[in-house]
Amino acid sequence: MSDGTDVCAMLGAVETRSVSPVFVGRAGELTALTEALSRATAGEPQALLIGGEAGVGKTRLIEEFLDTACDRGAVIGLGGCVELGADGLPFAPFSTALRSLHRRLPGELTAAADGQQGELARLLPELGDPGSHETSDEDSTARLFELTVRLLERLAADRTIVLVLEDLHWADTSTRHLLTYLLRTLRRGRIVVVASYRADDIHRRHPLRPLLAELDRLRTIRRIELSRFTRTEVHRQLTGILAAEPDPGLVEEVFERSDGNAFFVEELVVSHEAGCAPGQLSDSLRDLLLVRVETLPEDAQRVARIVAEGGSTVEYGLLAAVSRLTEDELIEALRAAVGANLLLAVPDGDGYRFRHSLVREAVSDDLLPGERSRLNRRYAEALEADPGLVRAEERATRLATYWYHAHDSSKALPAVLGAAVATRKRHAYAEQLRLLERAMELWDEAPEEIRRALRPMDYAEAYPPCGCDPETTALSYLDLLAEAAVAARLSGDRERALKIGRTALRLLEDAEENDPLRAAWFWTEKARLQSNLGRGDGWEEIARAQELVKGLPPSAVHAVVLVGAAGWGMLRNPGPEALSAAERAVEYARHVKAESIELNARLTLGTLMAAAGDVEAGLAEMREVRERAIALGQFNEASRAHINLASSLEALGRSREAVEVSDEGIRLARSYGLVDSVGWVEANRAESLVSLGRWDEAQEASERLLRSATSTKPRGSASLRLAQLAAARGELDAARGHLAEARAVYGTRDPIPQYTLPMAQIEIAVAAAEGRVTDVRALLAAAEQAGFPPGTHRYGWPLVLSAATAEADSRGLPAADEGRAEALDAIRRCVRSLAAPSPVWAAHARQVSEELARAEGRESALRRAETVAAYASLDRPAELARARHRLADALLVEGGRREEAAALLREAHATASRLGARPLREDVELLAARARLSLSPEKPSAVAVDPGEDGFGLTPREQGVLRLVAAGRTNRQIAEELFISPKTASVHVSNILAKLGVAGRGEAAALAHRLHLLDSAL
Repeated sequence: MSDGTDVCAMLGAVETRSVSPVFVGRAGELTALTEALSRATAGEPQALLIGGEAGVGKTRLIEEFLDTACDRGAVIGLGGCVELGADGLPFAPFSTALRSLHRRLPGELTAAADGQQGELARLLPELGDPGSHETSDEDSTARLFELTVRLLERLAADRTIVLVLEDLHWADTSTRHLLTYLLRTLRRGRIVVVASYRADDIHRRHPLRPLLAELDRLRTIRRIELSRFTRTEVHRQLTGILAAEPDPGLVEEVFERSDGNAFFVEELVVSHEAGCAPGQLSDSLRDLLLVRVETLPEDAQRVARIVAEGGSTVEYGLLAAVSRLTEDELIEALRAAVGANLLLAVPDGDGYRFRHSLVREAVSDDLLPGERSRLNRRYAEALEADPGLVRAEERATRLATYWYHAHDSSKALPAVLGAAVATRKRHAYAEQLRLLERAMELWDEAPEEIRRALRPMDYAEAYPPCGCDPETTALSYLDLLAEAAVAARLSGDRERALKIGRTALRLLEDAEENDPLRAAWFWTEKARLQSNLGRGDGWEEIARAQELVKGLPPSAVHAVVLVGAAGWGMLRNPGPEALSAAERAVEYARHVKAESIELNARLTLGTLMAAAGDVEAGLAEMREVRERAIALGQFNEASRAHINLASSLEALGRSREAVEVSDEGIRLARSYGLVDSVGWVEANRAESLVSLGRWDEAQEASERLLRSATSTKPRGSASLRLAQLAAARGELDAARGHLAEARAVYGTRDPIPQYTLPMAQIEIAVAAAEGRVTDVRALLAAAEQAGFPPGTHRYGWPLVLSAATAEADSRGLPAADEGRAEALDAIRRCVRSLAAPSPVWAAHARQVSEELARAEGRESALRRAETVAAYASLDRPAELARARHRLADALLVEGGRREEAAALLREAHATASRLGARPLREDVELLAARARLSLSPEKPSAVAVDPGEDGFGLTPREQGVLRLVAAGRTNRQIAEELFISPKTASVHVSNILAKLGVAGRGEAAALAHRLHLLDSAL
């Protein structure tokens, strides 16, 4: 081996041939790239996709652009996707590009990664050891992605960065996902992202195809498609290569044969220089590409074949070990291959690659099957003998690939399992799944003694310990299925995860030995997947798992099952059974010393305790879990603690505290890249902002969440909050639209009260605003039938209040008379099922009681004043404004307290105007107009009112007509009763509608009853 001499540097000056020194064509494309560079330098991030068939000139265009970028002082990060057999190395182009940036900006990149070096080391091992050893979850990958984007933004804050990712057609799933995330979320920094792909490889089922379609919808991304050269451009290319004017016949022949493909032009020139006269060129493209190889010395051809099978790039040391040539022989062989422009030394490294992948593919395809297996075995043996021959992050995957293609199952199975562990640690779950499926394929082929020597503790972490001795228990096929099921779930392929789980459950049912713990674990996983996929609520699966572990000694699996049951109950039926399950889950997890499961269970327990009335103890439990999770570095659990704590505080009416906790949670989640957790906390924060009357902030937060949420439930919550705000502001079409979006997200197969009850409340509010009393009653009946489980009072009281208000507003309308008594009885039944454990819900209960009294014509100003006093001490401005409006109404009806009523109306009007609550504002204005009260503090608030005046300018005759309209009379009936003609009655009705500002007779009747226009003057 070498004594340290840089062999790549030695060969760097070797003269190569057949590459045109002249950059031909592409002026428009190069201009687009340089313009993007200029915009990025000005602080506007840019993203470009370059597509074209193999050999059309994508790399050459990028090289020309990078020369320009370097001249302008930009820092380049260049990485390419790696084709290694059939496997892509996870995150390969990003790792390579970041390594390039780290080499050029070591101090700056380290500073940009400050505090997150461990997590980012999954992409760039030079930053240190990987981060915390938290249990893998759905947020792990998103966290890594967020931190990567933040790293690039920080690095590009005061310098221009050009990030180039080549050969996306070979990209692994994790790379594609990271690229999508980067292009979607990159919003600041002086950065240009350029990615290239082979367009002719993107067949209908190619995994890059949906990504390209998705990116096409982003306006911030520009696609550049490279076409083939024209005849004139081929002529220019030939002139550059030959350094002389080409023969016209050669130009015509080459253009016709190459069809304008720049790389084929070069290869045809090589063929011509090798002695093939025009007209005698090979008919086979593969043979054409091999011409350059066949003109080399034997050792150089041998090295070329070895490099072709080693992957996209082969390190010098590894090549030396596999070729078994002496150092002098290898250097001479490399010199010949580089001189022939077949191989290139890798920039900033010690390896070699083919100048074009088409040639590598042709050389690899030319290998005999036995020859290919032998070369892969040599690669694997060399790597086992000296693991330092390749980078640490590539070692496991490459070793697994070499052994797999060597067709040695005894070596391949443990190597593939080792690679699966390595990819899991990098959060590359799609690649982990692919490797695990390969392990399943090898399982039966591998000798039994090899399988018996494998241990779950080395290769599997999905199962909690099942009571077996980890030192002696062999890895089983079920262990592989468990790992694969979790990997599929974490990679987002829930359908695949469900299919794997079903396979495992069938195997367990057919097994001779009973294995209840493993079966229970798979049933719990299936419950989670069924719920996530909207196929059901998962209770049947959880019940099956509980039955399986019943009577068994405590175990981690038992704790997981109980946590699942408690979590199910917390969301859907937070009663004594859920509380008991949570308590036992904590006990079992402590018994088996599974602290991560214990923290999960304690958090659920604390949430259930607070909902059950043991408020302070429940809140304290959640706070303790939060602090312990942070101390252990389990930031997902810490974020979940913020989510549940904020939700519990909101349920208690402590909205200001809930916002403070949410702000803390958002800061924590963002600092650790917990993107999905940010969405959940933002959803809770928006709910509390609505309660606090910070509606504009809630609107902005919900719209932002709708754009940025990575999972469905927070996105549904954003739509729900926007629907709530739209309904409160009188924007009924918008409310219906957002409500439809929320329903589509939540589905119908897993009704969870925290979603279904608010949706029903909004639907009732919209129906009431449109005068659809029958629909209000039907919606209330459906809600009553579904029930109000314990702890759902925060959603139940607003719903019941909306229904009661609708009944009160429609009092006196003939169309609403039928069924009113039954509707009021239904509201009272709902009230009896709702708890009021805190002042805010006690105030709601008072308000509902008063609305029921108003619906029956027996409201009292004294009781209304008690409701106002109850809300006045709370942070509930919208509810207080409504209560003040109703109190003012009651005072005016009772008479004698006009100054007090005017003050209440002014306060309610100011709040409604600030919130943008148009319906409330208009109600206040109508009542003030009816009572002849000024809403301006500068003007007299109360003046004496003529008993004959109503505030709307209705004449005595029109008041009489309005009374009959409210009673449901037709124009003909009105005419008969008042001894006027039907035409005159019609004119009076039209005048009344115009003066009241309503569209129809029903609205006029409702307004007349609501404003007491038919009573004595206010």
